Amino acid sequence: MPQTSELCEKEEPPSSLCGILEAEEEPPGSLRASALLHHPLSFPAPTILPFPLHRRKIALKDARTRQFRRKFFPGISAREWNDWHWQVANRIRTPERLRSMLTLSAEEEQALTQDGIKLPFAVTPYYLSLIPAEGPQHPLRRAVVPTIGELHKRQGEEDDPLGEESQSPVHGLVHRYPDRVLFLVHDFCSTYCRYCTRSRVVGHGSLNANQIRLEQAIQYISKTPTIRDVLLSGGDPLLLSDNKLEWLLARLRLIPHVEVIRIGTKIPAVLPQRVTPKLVRMLRRYHPLWMSLHFMHPDECTPETTRACAMLADAGIPLGSQTVLLKGINDDVDTMKQLMHGLMKMRVRPYYLYQCDPITGSSHFRTSVAKGLEIIQGLRGHTSGYAVPNYVIDAPGGGGKIPLLPESVLGRNGDDLLLRNYEQRCFRYPDIM
Repeated sequence: MPQTSELCEKEEPPSSLCGILEAEEEPPGSLRASALLHHPLSFPAPTILPFPLHRRKIALKDARTRQFRRKFFPGISAREWNDWHWQVANRIRTPERLRSMLTLSAEEEQALTQDGIKLPFAVTPYYLSLIPAEGPQHPLRRAVVPTIGELHKRQGEEDDPLGEESQSPVHGLVHRYPDRVLFLVHDFCSTYCRYCTRSRVVGHGSLNANQIRLEQAIQYISKTPTIRDVLLSGGDPLLLSDNKLEWLLARLRLIPHVEVIRIGTKIPAVLPQRVTPKLVRMLRRYHPLWMSLHFMHPDECTPETTRACAMLADAGIPLGSQTVLLKGINDDVDTMKQLMHGLMKMRVRPYYLYQCDPITGSSHFRTSVAKGLEIIQGLRGHTSGYAVPNYVIDAPGGGGKIPLLPESVLGRNGDDLLLRNYEQRCFRYPDIM
C-alpha cells in the first residue's frame, strides 16, 4: 500500500467550499436589489448572519474524537486523521487492536476469536472514537462489534434472504424491478455493519471493481432500454477512487435511457472525511444524481457528518436516509424521533425504515413488526411529516419492498369512511362509491 504521504490530498481551506455554492440570485448592489430595498412595501432588510455552520473553519470536532485520537494515535496530526485514505488504512480489524481500545465482553471475545463468523470485522478509527470503552450495549458498538449472536441461525434466516442471486443476470447486478437495477460495484466497506443484508458477499473479495466485470454490467444496462434508474451499491461505492467512480458515472451517463443515478452509501456516518471538495465537484457533474445514506442512531449525527452532508446538499444532491430497525439500538419512539430530527437538520430526508432482513445470525437484531408499527404510530402526527419514514419489509425471496402502516381505516358506515387519526380519534369522510 502507498505511504500515507502519497495518499493524502492537499486539504483545501474552508473558503474553497464557497465554489460549490451557487451565486446569490440578486447580488448586493444590483439595480433590482436596490429597487426592492427602497420599495415602499418592502420588508425590513434581513439580518445577515455570519457564515453558516458548515462553512466555518473545521474546529467543530466532537470532543470524544479528539480525545480518542490523542490517546490511541498520539503521533498522528489532525491533517492525517482527516485524510480518508489514512482512516481506511488504519481500520481496527483484529481482536488485539480492538481489545486495546475497548473492554470486551465475553460474548464479544468469543465471537472475535473463533471461526464461524462470516462477516469480517473492521471499523474506522473515526467511528470507533464515537464508542465508549465500557458498555457492550452501547448502540453504535452493538452495530459494529460482533457477538456470539451471529453464530446462531434461526428458522427463516438465510444467507441470501432477498433472493438477489436468483435475480442477477450479470454477476453483481440485481434486476428485480422492471425499470431499475442494483449495481454492486465492489464488496469493500470501511466499516462492516453486523446486520448487513449482504454479509454473504461483502469483505470476501468475490466482487472486484475490475473494468471487465463493470463493463459487463454496463453492457447489460445499455442493452435493456426499460432501465431508467441505476442504484450503485456494494460494498460502498464512495470507496472507489475519484477517478474510477467518475469513469463509472460517465459510462452510465452515456446510456440514453438511464435517467437517474443513485448512490447508496454509509460514508457520511462512518467515514465523513471521504466527502472532500474534490469529490463533490466531480459528483455534481453527473446530475441528476441522488444519494441514499445509511444512518441508524442519533449518535451518528456528529459535526463531521453534518459538514459532509452539507457539502453534498450544497452540490444539489438530494439526500435520503435508509434506517434499519434494530433491537436495543433504535427500537423506541424517542430514539427514532431524535434520529429523524437530526437527519432533517443535516438536510437528509428520512426515506425508509427497514424491518431487519432475516439474514443468517440476525435474530438478536430483529424486532417484531408490531414494534415497527408502534414507532411509526409514535412519529406520525407527533413530528413533521417529512420526518416520518416509510416503514417497509423487503420481502424474502425477492418480492421487493412492501410498505407497512398502522391501521387508520376502521371501516365504513353507509357512505362514510371511518378513519382513525394520530390521537386515536375517529373521523368520518364522505366517500361516495
